Amino acid sequence: MTAGAELGARLLRTRWVVRAPIALFRAGLGFVFGSRMLMLQHIGRRSGAARFVVLEVVDRPAPQEIVIVSGFGKQAQWYRNIVADPHVRVWIGTRRGAPAIATAMSEPESAAALAHYARIHPVAWDRLRATIEQATAAPVETLPMVRLTLA
Repeated sequence: MTAGAELGARLLRTRWVVRAPIALFRAGLGFVFGSRMLMLQHIGRRSGAARFVVLEVVDRPAPQEIVIVSGFGKQAQWYRNIVADPHVRVWIGTRRGAPAIATAMSEPESAAALAHYARIHPVAWDRLRATIEQATAAPVETLPMVRLTLA
């Protein structure tokens, strides 16, 4: 693994680092991330409380559709929460709190979306893959994807 992947993995496991962009989105500054990042509000499956996570956009197949990836797999808390309750809100670009429905994609759909991302962003994919593999200590063959359909 490269030093960059090791540093990236360490940062992904550092709570305050991964939560820092949430403050920017809440302050109305999410547009600084363009359309490559979004903030997702989901509901805790046990607590019922609103939860927030900032994620990378993998694809925009249609104007009202966004595909996101769970780099930590199906065990990621946000992923488990959207499976339990697919009603979410999305902050992206200048849109704030847009209601959406989150749908977990099938393995073939996820693999196709990941292959598409790797073709369009090969350098970003190489770095992201190395970082995720370092952070999870597991090879990345495919990752679970989620389709957000904006209302």
